[in-house]
Amino acid sequence: MLGRITDTVKQDHREIEACYQKIINASNRDEQTRFQNLFTWELARHAIGEELVVYPAFEKHLPDGIAMADKDRREHQTVKEKLKKFQNLDPSSPDFMPTLNSLMQDLSQHIKEEETNDLIQLDQALSKDDSVGLSKSFERTKIFVPTRSHPSAPDKPPFETAVGLLTAPIDQVADLFRKWPHEGQQAPMNH
Repeated sequence: MLGRITDTVKQDHREIEACYQKIINASNRDEQTRFQNLFTWELARHAIGEELVVYPAFEKHLPDGIAMADKDRREHQTVKEKLKKFQNLDPSSPDFMPTLNSLMQDLSQHIKEEETNDLIQLDQALSKDDSVGLSKSFERTKIFVPTRSHPSAPDKPPFETAVGLLTAPIDQVADLFRKWPHEGQQAPMNH
């Protein structure tokens, strides 16, 4: 059962942070590659889910919501550009850990601002039912979004929706050939 939107987004943040920890604590290159793919998948879906569901809710329900959403979109753009570089790096590359750490540093600051300010304001502006409904929309949206970072894709309605839906099938076919954390595990299926 889903809770309020703040709880749902925070849970996503913890999953992304856990993937990061798995990468930096991995015992070998193969394990790093598997968690690199999972980290990329989780972060790409999360970012686009926020852009499609949460940021429009900021704009609709908060007095300074347009400025807040624009700031968060800019922060996402920086993260997505770093993620695009990171998702294509081999763990043996000397750029692998510095790129991951730089990405995570930007992401951590963004997460902190969202959790201590943006999401709290949104939840205060919504009824419990509306907040839970937003959580459901956020989770549903993540089913249909791309599984890799595409920073050149538009990030404002309605364009990001169309580009995301066109990109998702291509990413999902490519996911079949990527390595995932558990040996023999199929690519995360968006069902």
